[in-house]
Amino acid sequence: MSPDETNVSKTKRAEDQSGRMDACVERAQECPTRLYRRRWLIVLLFSSYSLCNAYQWIQYGIINNIFMQFYSVSAFAVDWMSMVYMLTYIPFVFPVTWLLDRKGLRVVALVGAGVNCAGAWIKVASAKPHLFWLSALGQVACSVAQVFILGMPSHIAAVWFGPEEVSTACSIGVFGNQLGIAIGFLVPPVLVPNSLLCSRISQLFLPPKPRWQCKAYLHKTTLTWPRFGGFSATNPLSYSVITYGLNVGCFYAVSTLLNRMILDYYPGEEVNAGRIGLTLVISGMVGSLICGIWLDRTKTYKQTTLAVYLLSFVGMVIYCFTLNLGHLWVVFITSAALGFFMTGYLPLGFEFAVELTYPESEGTSSGLLNCSAQVFGIIFTICQGKIIDSYSVLAGNIFLCVFLFLGTLITAFIKAELRRQKANLQSEAESEAKQSRHKEDGISSLKQTKM
Repeated sequence: MSPDETNVSKTKRAEDQSGRMDACVERAQECPTRLYRRRWLIVLLFSSYSLCNAYQWIQYGIINNIFMQFYSVSAFAVDWMSMVYMLTYIPFVFPVTWLLDRKGLRVVALVGAGVNCAGAWIKVASAKPHLFWLSALGQVACSVAQVFILGMPSHIAAVWFGPEEVSTACSIGVFGNQLGIAIGFLVPPVLVPNSLLCSRISQLFLPPKPRWQCKAYLHKTTLTWPRFGGFSATNPLSYSVITYGLNVGCFYAVSTLLNRMILDYYPGEEVNAGRIGLTLVISGMVGSLICGIWLDRTKTYKQTTLAVYLLSFVGMVIYCFTLNLGHLWVVFITSAALGFFMTGYLPLGFEFAVELTYPESEGTSSGLLNCSAQVFGIIFTICQGKIIDSYSVLAGNIFLCVFLFLGTLITAFIKAELRRQKANLQSEAESEAKQSRHKEDGISSLKQTKM
């Protein structure tokens, strides 16, 4: 294709996007809108449902050594119980995104909750040393349910909340997932101590019983399949997808391999390894909420994303070089700092991508981000695990530091095209202008009547 043809193609694509944005603004002005009080109940229900699924992701990895003994399998096999969440997401994200756009939040939530519950019950039946395959089957079912969960926070925020609350709502949706991971770090080491392996292993399998009573608004759309036509090597969304994958992939690797890292320097500290994981996630939940509120107040998407990404890299470097000091209290502090920024980045990544892809569906952008995170999560977990086995924990953490630094550099070059914010401002300006014209017409007619 010649340069002229390429320029013409880009011009047509830009005109098409501009036309679609104008059409969205016009439709938004025509449709009456209203904020419901139950919107907060909806996002809390989703958070609790997400919590149940996230707990099951990390429940094996944080007591890796205990499950190796109980099921007589390798550490790599137990690592895959976590990585299967990442692997399953990749092929299922596109059909689930399509289902979310066509059928809406209620159908996706019910299917995901049902599959998650089925997976939990399968794992209840697998608490015997010869049934590792059945436990793996239950974990696969839960990983499929996760695909229905990860793309929903930004969609719920967009459907139920106004422009001044959307980032906060998204951060609350992410909050539930992080709380589930926190419980997954804390509870298994307490319920299944290494000294009482055989007598208490079955206590780990506590099936969640969520009661989902959602009457969510069905977000109707003419979209028949996720559209990725604007995804190219030079598109800001492309950079956003890569940087999100690098950051969250590092978080997945740290979470999955945390038990091995801690026990390498502090043998016999399985319970404290879980508490460190809890600290990592709890501080991240606080970071997520603060970042969401900050975005709603300032709308500084690019600047905030870059700052948090840079601080995630700094936190990882500090964690990397203080892990071997021999003081657990130092590890708790550095883990809290790392979690605050690394997990605080999650709602920022979602909301920034929605801004870059507007008026595309929120499910499309979140699907791309999460797919990237799963790919990098698998790669980083496998590579870091092999580096730890062959060299040292320090070398494995330096490996992650390199990619976080790369992600920081790429984030600095993302062009901040805040399309959704632009559309909201345009819609508000046109609404105010229309009200002003109506007011002037009313005054003019009143003067004519008096005359």
